[in-house]
Amino acid sequence: MSGDFLLSAQDISVRFGGVLAVDRVSFDVKRGEVFTLIGPNGAGKTTVFNLISRIYTPTSGRIQYDGMDLTAQPPHAVASLGIARTFQNIELFEHASVLQNLLIGRHTHRRTNLLDDLLFTPKARRAALDDREKVERVIDFLDLQHHRESLIAGLPYGVRKVVELARALCAEPKLLLLDEPSSGLNVEETQDMAFWIDDIRREFGITVLMVEHDMSLVSSVSDRVLAMNQGQVLAMGTPAEVQAHPGVIEAYLGTAEDVASLRRPA
Repeated sequence: MSGDFLLSAQDISVRFGGVLAVDRVSFDVKRGEVFTLIGPNGAGKTTVFNLISRIYTPTSGRIQYDGMDLTAQPPHAVASLGIARTFQNIELFEHASVLQNLLIGRHTHRRTNLLDDLLFTPKARRAALDDREKVERVIDFLDLQHHRESLIAGLPYGVRKVVELARALCAEPKLLLLDEPSSGLNVEETQDMAFWIDDIRREFGITVLMVEHDMSLVSSVSDRVLAMNQGQVLAMGTPAEVQAHPGVIEAYLGTAEDVASLRRPA
């Protein structure tokens, strides 16, 4: 894998029983870019995310990350390797505060043992201060100051989405996986998400791999796009190139005859 690439998927396939969910998919993600997977429901996008997260293991092919074979790593090691993820369905501790949820995101950077924590030794105090400093930086970055002590259960959906993004950033990842970050957001919240994704790349130097349906968000933040359908690659290129690809248009809208039939009066 070239040093320019942080992640490289090489002919990855995964089969569930008789269903081939991902079929020989290959792509490379450059360091510092925003790379987006698009496609209709059931295209295999989230399955690819789950392969990278090591929730699933490829039936064939392999995934290289930062010079190592990611498919050889155990699932529990992924976060410590510098990969953080958000989920389409928000996964937060609802009866904990925003601050407590973000501090949980620091677990991969733990430098103390149980005895240090129980006695709250100088080493534990230094680690706690460092973690709090990192978390407060993310809170300021995502404008969450007003919600710092709020319980997750009492927050609007749009704020919860931002908190989940914040928790992932607290892990200080090299690679950030965003699973439909605009899902459930209104137009204004989606625009804010676009600004934050762009700033995450520029200010933190984080590489972003995203699954997204909202094409306005895809077009505004993505350097390159991979379109999938029925587990296979349809097209890859800039957002404009992919959206103009005949196979992508057909996957989203159907054939020319299908589109024409939608325009005919009943």
